[in-house]
Amino acid sequence: MKLSVLTLAALSFLSCPLHEVAVAPISDEKALVIEVTIPASPDEVWQAFSTTEGLSTWLTPGATVDLRPGGEWTARFPGGSTGGGTIISFQPGRELVLSALAPDRFPTVRAQRTRVVFHFEPQGSGTLVRLTQTGWQTGPEWDRAYEYLIAGNGQLLGTLYRRFVSGPIDWEKEWGLPARPEPPKSK
Repeated sequence: MKLSVLTLAALSFLSCPLHEVAVAPISDEKALVIEVTIPASPDEVWQAFSTTEGLSTWLTPGATVDLRPGGEWTARFPGGSTGGGTIISFQPGRELVLSALAPDRFPTVRAQRTRVVFHFEPQGSGTLVRLTQTGWQTGPEWDRAYEYLIAGNGQLLGTLYRRFVSGPIDWEKEWGLPARPEPPKSK
């Protein structure tokens, strides 16, 4: 599907300066593109994405990163939902590519997956993080997932920004959870 119009929508719920969500043409493929400049070095931002400890400081205390092709990049949220995906490839400090899991409410999209590329680029004293999500198919569920993820992925990058402005998220204060939840006990 060739997109002829660049659609911009401000995400007013982000706790950082105005950020834009861009639906942009990438050849003939529909793409969701979101950019934010993080006030931290590329190395600091890479650590926040590429390690379990780093991801747990901003996404969820139930995060797992197994940094290798085929490894998991998973967020386990309160209530049992999961997000993230499987690592396809990475270039340390520059790029992380995932086969992304859509939220549970979109079972077809979740099963078939999309592709998410996180690109990290030095930008002055900070780091430009660009999320590009492709692989969108047609149909009502795909359209609803796309619309949902405009806000969801914007919020994701807004939380990353907040982490570097205010420090690691205090999960006990935020959600009433310890920094690293105890694993379930086996019976």
